[in-house]
Amino acid sequence: MNYLINLASKILVGFQGGWYNFMRIAIFVVMAWIGGLKACQYEADGIVPFVANSPFMSFMYEKKAPEYKQYKNPEGAMVAKNIEWNEANGTYRFSYGLGTMIVTIGLLTLLGIWFDKVGLIGGLLTFGMSIVTLSFLITTPEAWVPNLGGDFPTPHYGFPFL
Repeated sequence: MNYLINLASKILVGFQGGWYNFMRIAIFVVMAWIGGLKACQYEADGIVPFVANSPFMSFMYEKKAPEYKQYKNPEGAMVAKNIEWNEANGTYRFSYGLGTMIVTIGLLTLLGIWFDKVGLIGGLLTFGMSIVTLSFLITTPEAWVPNLGGDFPTPHYGFPFL
C-alpha cells in the first residue's frame, strides 16, 4: 500500500508544474478578456457606480459619487449628454488605464511560466485586484438588494445575491 501511495505521489508531483502553467494561462485569458472589455464604451459606463463609490478608486473621477446616477446610459444606448458627462468625468480615460493594468497583470502572471519572480508579482497583484473588486460589494449602493416588500418578506435583502 505504501508503495502505491509513493508511486501515485511521484506521478502527481510530476504533473504539478503543468497544472500551474495551465492555471497561469487561464488567468491570463480571463485578464486579457476583462481588460480588453474596458476599452468598450458600455463597459466603461458600467463600472462607473463601482469606481465612484470605491474608497480605493473614487479619487480617479472628477465628479462625486451620487451625480453619476442621472447620467447612466441604458445598456446598449448611446446618449450624447451622458457620453459628454462621462468624458468630463474621466470615465473613459480611467477605463483605458484600468484595462491596461488588468492586461499587464495577466501578462505578468503568464510570464511566471518562464520567470518565477515575475509570476509571483503577477499573482500578488491578482490577489490585490481581487480584494479591491470584492470591496465593491460593500461600497456600491447598487450592489445591495433592497427590501422589495410584497405579500411575504424578502428573505435575502441587504447583502447581494451571489
